[in-house]
Amino acid sequence: MVVAVEVERVTLDTSSNRFVVILKDSTYKRWLPIVVGPAEAQAIALQLEKIAPPRPMTHDLMKELLESIAVGVARVVVTDLKENTYYAIIDVRQNGSQHQVDARPSDAIALALRMKAPIFVEEDVMKKASISDDLEDLDLEENQEEELLNLNQELQKAVREERYEDAARIRDHINEIKEKIDNSTKTNS
Repeated sequence: MVVAVEVERVTLDTSSNRFVVILKDSTYKRWLPIVVGPAEAQAIALQLEKIAPPRPMTHDLMKELLESIAVGVARVVVTDLKENTYYAIIDVRQNGSQHQVDARPSDAIALALRMKAPIFVEEDVMKKASISDDLEDLDLEENQEEELLNLNQELQKAVREERYEDAARIRDHINEIKEKIDNSTKTNS
């Protein structure tokens, strides 16, 4: 299953001095930070701000080439996360046929914005890597509840301060605790 997302913004992670694109899932109130290179961050930010550079950038050129041969972009999908590396595909269509092209998420997103194509993320990737403040539906002991609430506050602070790598580490720790709770609940059932 895929989840529709929008590019919320591109920002600089102050803790690592790296650029991050934030994909937002409005339905479930989750967001997915993806580290991108400076050139891709600029390409995405320019498109979000509707700023046309004096000369075409690489993604503008790709758009013009695709349109000149009547190839459309149906959608892009962030498909996987392996060893802290995201993977994506671009679904292209021409004359009724559709093909999938492997791509870096940053390039896929930059192209999707220019082609006005929808952006999706596989649900498994969202479960692994998205950040959310949803702590409902957990059977918590008092000390676990306090720890999760404290971690969630740290997570929100890291997000406000745009320290996305710190936020990802905190999110991972929260997910480990949730998994332990789930496993102990299943064992006790």
